[in-house]
Amino acid sequence: MSLRQDLRLWWSPARIADEGDTPDYRFSLANERTFLAWLRTALALIAGGFAVDQFLPGLPDGWRIALALGLLASGVLCALRAVHHWVRCERAMRRGEDLPVSRFPAVLSLLVAVVALAMVVVVVFGWAG
Repeated sequence: MSLRQDLRLWWSPARIADEGDTPDYRFSLANERTFLAWLRTALALIAGGFAVDQFLPGLPDGWRIALALGLLASGVLCALRAVHHWVRCERAMRRGEDLPVSRFPAVLSLLVAVVALAMVVVVVFGWAG
């Protein structure tokens, strides 16, 4: 299925019911819990971005803005990926296919690690850079 068709399912998830057989509800609910966990992660990243921007005024502007935008962008990507992954998994379960694999967790982990390392540099060398 194309990305465009996947995006349509974001806004009308009832259409997923047209595909395949209804999976065991335990699997659908587990898929929803995973979706909610990704959303919690997205909210935490977004909150971290705002915290860096608002509560570290002594940090040089370049560092502060870069770290805040990195965290905010990670949160946005995580939220968007959550719904896309939910749709793909639900459809795969209905079709009796293997669950889709993704590189996104690795990409998100690397992005968060880069922001964390930047914060370590800021802490070790002080706010003045």
